[in-house]
Amino acid sequence: MKSCIVPVTAFQQNCSIHGCPNTREAVVVDPGGEPERILAAIAEENLTVVKVLLTHGHLDHVGAAQELARHLAVPIWGPQADDRYWFQSLDRQAQMYGFPPIAPFEPDRWLEHGDTVEFGEQSLEVLHCPGHTPGHIVFFHRGEGLALVGDVLFAGSIGRTDLPGGDHATLLGSIRGRLWPLGTEVRFIPGHGPMSSFAKERRSNPFVADKQAVV
Repeated sequence: MKSCIVPVTAFQQNCSIHGCPNTREAVVVDPGGEPERILAAIAEENLTVVKVLLTHGHLDHVGAAQELARHLAVPIWGPQADDRYWFQSLDRQAQMYGFPPIAPFEPDRWLEHGDTVEFGEQSLEVLHCPGHTPGHIVFFHRGEGLALVGDVLFAGSIGRTDLPGGDHATLLGSIRGRLWPLGTEVRFIPGHGPMSSFAKERRSNPFVADKQAVV
């Protein structure tokens, strides 16, 4: 699988594009804004996007989803339905954070834990990982050992839990119960900031490091 990251908006949110090298079919994950930059990256990689995927409903992750999906004539999938109220409040989120106006919408398909997303010859597993938001999901490519974790986990930190629907204990449970069992060798693309690995975070992340560190 070929992947690239396109940081967008003042939040420097990591929109990522993932393509099948054989079929050139691709998905765009969390297009938070600046659709023209995302489209330019898709064209540069010579990919045909078949789905827009969302990890959760916060504006900085979904801000360009509708425009991108319309332009590419593709559906929007994810997150899990417990994030519905975040999609219903997108107009208020935009006003609060100084984004251009955006109309509330719902994805074409909500995703559940255990679902899979196919594109070309590639498959992403869906893990429901609440805590940052109730309906937050993570996409995992088992063959690549790559997790697209949104705002669940960061290099050296974890997602904030002080927004509506956030819960610190639930977030820690998602990381330890859903992410760590995927394997210490897994690398991850977070919603913001640099990539890291589960091994590194288990060694040194002050929020979720464990005593049995893996080198």
